[in-house]
Formats: sequence, C-alpha cells, structure tokens
Amino acid sequence: MTDPAALIDAARAAAANAHAPYSRFAVGAALLMDDGSIVTGANFENASYGLSLCAETVAIATASAAGRLRQIVAIGVIGGAMDADGRATGTTPVSPCGRCRQVINEAAQMAGRDLPVHCGAAEGDAMRTYRLSELLPDAFGPADLGID
Repeated sequence: MTDPAALIDAARAAAANAHAPYSRFAVGAALLMDDGSIVTGANFENASYGLSLCAETVAIATASAAGRLRQIVAIGVIGGAMDADGRATGTTPVSPCGRCRQVINEAAQMAGRDLPVHCGAAEGDAMRTYRLSELLPDAFGPADLGID
C-alpha cells in the first residue's frame, strides 16, 4: 500500500480509539511498514497531563516493541475535536507536535529514510504531505551521537 489516502483512513480508524477525556481532541496515527503492513496508534491522555501519549508516539513505540523500528517507510496522522460520540471532527489537516516530530526523527534516522508525513483532516479529503526534514529541519538524532 503506497496510497497516502489509505494511510490517512487507517489513522482515522485509529483515532476512534483515542482516550482523550481532558482535551477532547482525538488523534490517530498510522505507520506504513516496508512490507506493506500498517501499525496504528491513538492518543492516550492521563489525568497527570505530562504523562499523556501522542498517537504518533504510541504507533512508533508499538513498531519498536515488535522489533520493526527500522521498517517504517511513511506515516499518516489526523486529529480533531471530538464530537458527542467521541469521533474526531474537522476539515483542517493536523500535523505532528514538536515532541512527535522528534520521535519520528528517531525512527527515520534509524531507518535511514527521510519519511513522508501525510497530515490529514479528521473529515474530508484535505491532506498535506511533507518530508520529515521539512517539519524538523536540522534535527538532532542518533547520527549526532555516532549511532547508525
């Protein structure tokens, strides 16, 4: 699967599982792996706000736990305010926060790829695609520590 829209659809499905009772902002992320499979994540908030997990971080940690960190070839992310039924809403594409950009960079550098990041809207067809290097220029990562 190389269709960015399909990756965004997988991120939308993941967002349906978001645990966001505090911000009421659901985020879903989907990672395309080098074998065509998809790993997803949804944000998971905590009453101690600093312990909350972003969807992108959840997805990347899931891939890493399966020994697949270096196999990520693309990422899709969506987000939006939750409606009364807990679904993400909105027609504006959402991009990863700064912390997530750094976490994505870790995976990208370990994989030796400048990952495409597809940023979609919770609803509709709006999407923007960036290379990670555009979202996080001059990033600090494993290469700066001499780690390949």
